[in-house]
Amino acid sequence: MPRAQANGIELEYDVTGPDDGDPLLLIMGLGAQMTRWPSAFVDKLAAHGLRVIRFDNRDVGLSTKLKGTPDFPAMFKALSEGRTPDVPYLLDDMARDAVGLLDALGIERAHIVGASLGGMVAQLVAADHASRTLSLTSIMSTTGNRSLPPAKPEAIAVLNDRGPDPLVDFEGYLAHSVKGAFAVGSPGYPPDPEEAKLRIRNDFNRSYSPAGFQRQYAAAAASPDRRPKLATITAPTVVLHGADDPLVPLAGGEDTATNIPGAELVVIPGMGHDFPPALYNTLVDGILKAVTRAKAEAA
Repeated sequence: MPRAQANGIELEYDVTGPDDGDPLLLIMGLGAQMTRWPSAFVDKLAAHGLRVIRFDNRDVGLSTKLKGTPDFPAMFKALSEGRTPDVPYLLDDMARDAVGLLDALGIERAHIVGASLGGMVAQLVAADHASRTLSLTSIMSTTGNRSLPPAKPEAIAVLNDRGPDPLVDFEGYLAHSVKGAFAVGSPGYPPDPEEAKLRIRNDFNRSYSPAGFQRQYAAAAASPDRRPKLATITAPTVVLHGADDPLVPLAGGEDTATNIPGAELVVIPGMGHDFPPALYNTLVDGILKAVTRAKAEAA
């Protein structure tokens, strides 16, 4: 896969679909490599004539790994006191990475799609780089509004307890990770344990970056409430959210749609915080709603 210089770092990326298709940029979530956008899902988007670009965010996959160890107690203390915390980077920096990738690829404007933390980054692209954004699709994400309901305890434990060190006890790490996939997954479309094991093994073999996960986690936690910026978004927007998301409750998607002018909310029954194959078509249809609205407005 190719690499691009973007915002002072290198980003691993790939492109699927026709060279002359409308560009669509996929931004993945916390600690997740671009391969977490399943190839079958990407192919479905490309089949609609879109030029689909996915990439490894900074600190994951084969993109540049940064430095710095977040001090979470100090960070949360600063936030509670209204001070700016000292963290390696913020979500704004990740949004600039995404725009830098568009620059490197010579793409003036793209449809922007983000999932979870990637949805937060996508929101910032649409807000701060409006001239680069054709449409926005925010999937299973939220606004940074700290008054919203928290994740379920079993879901937040997936983030806070990463399990055994896979370099010491890979089978224990694998079992723990599969358990985590069920904790955050879709109750209406539970993961297949063997497929989950294969995905986790492949992710590990491609890249293992626990320090990068911590830095991304800190970036999300330390970044400010995005609602003031969301109110400035002019791109056609669709918000997709699972009705049964245990990690980012539905209230996060509702708050996102409420704060983006003209946004359309699509609630998906039975969906949690993952991408079940049975819902690929539903998710693709949701993204195409935003794409179609953008084309209609341009016309």
